[in-house]
Amino acid sequence: MLSGPWLLPGHDGRLLVYALVDRSVLRWTESAPGGDHWLGPDILPAPDVTRLTVAQGGNRYVHLIGRQVRENGDGNLAAELVYAIQYQAGRPMSEWRTLGNPQPSRPRSAQTGLPAAAVDAAGALHVFAPTAEGRVLLRREDAKGRWEPWLDLGVTAALDTPAAVATTSGHVALLAPARAGALTWCQRGPDAPMERGHDLPVLALPGSATGLETSPGRVTWYLTDLRGGGIVAARPGEWPVPLGGDPGDGRHAALTTVLGGRPCTVLAHRDAAGRIMLGVCAAEDERNGVWWTDTGTTCLGDPVLARDSRGRVVVLAVAADGGLILARQASGRELVLGDWIRIGTNRWPTPHVEV
Repeated sequence: MLSGPWLLPGHDGRLLVYALVDRSVLRWTESAPGGDHWLGPDILPAPDVTRLTVAQGGNRYVHLIGRQVRENGDGNLAAELVYAIQYQAGRPMSEWRTLGNPQPSRPRSAQTGLPAAAVDAAGALHVFAPTAEGRVLLRREDAKGRWEPWLDLGVTAALDTPAAVATTSGHVALLAPARAGALTWCQRGPDAPMERGHDLPVLALPGSATGLETSPGRVTWYLTDLRGGGIVAARPGEWPVPLGGDPGDGRHAALTTVLGGRPCTVLAHRDAAGRIMLGVCAAEDERNGVWWTDTGTTCLGDPVLARDSRGRVVVLAVAADGGLILARQASGRELVLGDWIRIGTNRWPTPHVEV
């Protein structure tokens, strides 16, 4: 089973790759910032973890939150959430610690969904867990490592796989797919409570949404709308903007960059035929069109995006044969990719076990 991959910048400028494979987290690290050689994979055993999400804050700490399912004493399945942290690139990760279950006494607690997570500007980790009853619960760890109790966000119609994003202004935003639309929450400022925002008039495919800060303090959600089957850009208080395309069933990747001297948004997804598609538009100007490019490369799962130490856009994906492939922006003024390279061998290598 594969979950991920994730592509993140480390504290020293080197990129990091994470993937959950057969209940172990594999990690690769660039040997030098911006280079084509990689170290790893290293491994963090993740017993009984079948689903994983990864979040990173401004301090570059990497937070891994897993959904762990085990049999309890009466032979039934029970789920709990666990987490681990990597503080510096190339260093060992911490042991898994438990976050418990937001509704441990409920008979359907084993159906707790995949959480979303975001780290605010102060370094506080927010974990949002969807439940089988349609609720979303929040547990927050402050910057000093103290965990607050679970907090119910007060809805009963949410579906699995919410999405969360933290802005540079210090607040966290959340979107949860629902049966009749998409639910949103946001903070009015740092350390403020999560408040219900505008419901978005889209039927978001669970697992497809990605939030991106497209201007200071302002979040745009990119997702697959089940009504039309295409991609939309949605901002609270505005009508969604159709972006076209024929996306598959995965998550959209998004990042901001500067192309030709203009702030731009870069999008990536796997289309219905399994090909990696890239899109570019001026920041928050999706109505004037998104320039889509078929990379001609197929993948498994969702492609991901990051910028390397030189500011180049990097695309990472799992190739059709199971190997990790990566391509970097070749030109600084436009989004033209260079050659695809492989990280490691053609398939998942035998990892090195950390001690």
